[in-house]
Amino acid sequence: MTTRLQRVASSGITHVAFAFIAMGGWAIFANRAYPLPRAVLAGVVQGLLSACLTLFLKTTIDRLSGRFSGALALWAPPLIACLGSSAILATIHALSGTPEILKTIALPLAVSTSYAAIYNYSLYRRGKRA
Repeated sequence: MTTRLQRVASSGITHVAFAFIAMGGWAIFANRAYPLPRAVLAGVVQGLLSACLTLFLKTTIDRLSGRFSGALALWAPPLIACLGSSAILATIHALSGTPEILKTIALPLAVSTSYAAIYNYSLYRRGKRA
């Protein structure tokens, strides 16, 4: 990979933009049975939420991973992140009038929870070696 491409691929802006486009696009698809303005609004809302959650998820796991020990350190940080993300996503989509809330948040929540679990596991393994 070229240096410039590596810089773009590792950029926080790239990750946030990808989250906005991918998960916003998913929300439009999940709400495609409804009038276009409602589906697009769901997409914009989900895109913005995914972008913001992408910015804060890593920080949350970083902070929580050091507060637990033993088996609790493996599952508590991703569970807390998942519950927090679920509450935020469901609440804001309900307030914005998203028609298919569960369909809209299912994929973004699965992706973010998987990321949280994998990232937390990598921190746990690194801590075990130290």
